[in-house]
Amino acid sequence: MTGGVDYCSYYCSKKKMNELIKEYKYAWEKYSKDELNKVFELSESYREFMSKCKTERECVEEFIIRAEKQGYKDIDSIIKENKKLKPGDKVYANNKGKMLVLFSIGEEPLENGMRILGAHIDSPRLDLKQNPLYEDTDLALFETHYYGGIKKYQWVTLPLAIHGVVIKKDGTKVNIVIGEDDKEPVIGVSDLLIHLASDQMEKKLSKAIEGENLNILVGSIPIEGENEKYKVRKNVLRILNEKYGMCEEDFVSAELEVVPAGRARDYGLDRSMIMAYGQDDRVCAYTSFEAMLKIDKPSKTCATVLVDKEEIGSVGATGMHSRFFENVTAEVMNLCEEYNELKLRRAFSNSKMLSSDVSAAFDPNYPSVMEKKNCAYLGKGIVFNKYTGSRGKSGSNDASPEYIAQIRNIMDKYNVSWQTAELGKVDQGGGGTIAYILANYSMDVIDCGVALLNMHAPWEIASKADIYETMKGYFAFLSEA
Repeated sequence: MTGGVDYCSYYCSKKKMNELIKEYKYAWEKYSKDELNKVFELSESYREFMSKCKTERECVEEFIIRAEKQGYKDIDSIIKENKKLKPGDKVYANNKGKMLVLFSIGEEPLENGMRILGAHIDSPRLDLKQNPLYEDTDLALFETHYYGGIKKYQWVTLPLAIHGVVIKKDGTKVNIVIGEDDKEPVIGVSDLLIHLASDQMEKKLSKAIEGENLNILVGSIPIEGENEKYKVRKNVLRILNEKYGMCEEDFVSAELEVVPAGRARDYGLDRSMIMAYGQDDRVCAYTSFEAMLKIDKPSKTCATVLVDKEEIGSVGATGMHSRFFENVTAEVMNLCEEYNELKLRRAFSNSKMLSSDVSAAFDPNYPSVMEKKNCAYLGKGIVFNKYTGSRGKSGSNDASPEYIAQIRNIMDKYNVSWQTAELGKVDQGGGGTIAYILANYSMDVIDCGVALLNMHAPWEIASKADIYETMKGYFAFLSEA
């Protein structure tokens, strides 16, 4: 004791207080050499996936190929062959080639609830209109309709590629990819030269490039032997007909998406990040899928739901608002000889879910939109968003503290680096996910995923450490929740 102060007690209480403070550390600092190798191995396979799969259909096709190699069976074939499902079985359901659900059947009855991961595989892009091709001043162009929330000015003067399908009148499907091979041409949207852009530069960013002006230049050579008008347009149709057997009317029954051309790349001099198109939300879809493949003979049935249309409200037959997941769960229960309507309702109500979607990472170039104590950072692991929405939490699922406590415990048990965040300052803006849709069943749901820079831009940035920690977090959830 000196002057009435017990320095020993003071030191001990200070040490204890430091232990009580939560410090979200960078995941990079904890890795051994072996685990660091695993971080980069996962990111390498992820980079290859993102280079190849730029549409919902491409994602579903690739996931099915990989799932079948791991023993997953098509539920339609199980039903057709009148087989039954038992614990340890693995099945998948394909919804129109644009939505995929995987199940790993658990030991417990499904009415006790499932462990569910849910991500979306659609991303902002430009879609060709139903009648896209036209000619103006001896140039051939495609008209587009942008899909999802984009900054339109980001899509000009970029090399773009076309991915998608054409369904001919007789039902024949033609897959199209133009612009990804180095030997193939690319296309793009032109912009006004700076020398003549004085009026354009006075406009707001949201008005500088209008949606109706996102027209893609596709050709300039007139067809030979024609004296009529629209000779350049006819030459483009000739090329498409020779390569794909298309006529102009086939555009009406086509689904052609215009996306950034080129491969996903390592980003940063230290190669610590990935730059890729469509990481919102394919980074969470990929890590969810990877975690699902690692699950074998779970106690509770695990499900991974990969959906379309999230960027435009989760609507339509392949969006989360459709009844497909509910219907296929009923089919799974029936194949397990457990189905009745009451048990199906219990299965959903008793389930727990991670809405696997990305969050916004703090950008030191734009600090004013974030509140530093409640935002996500690159390299600090999987991000949990108790709520998303905008302003007064509008449109948000707001996770319960009881559920969050359970999730915290699981993440710490599996040594997963995690952080918590809001989507920007309270009145700055916001966003939403599929979480609220599943919460309608009264199941526990929380948003979580990888933090991104440049979200919704043609090229988005993610940390390799966060990709790895997110996969670990999803696996921990499927194992323990």
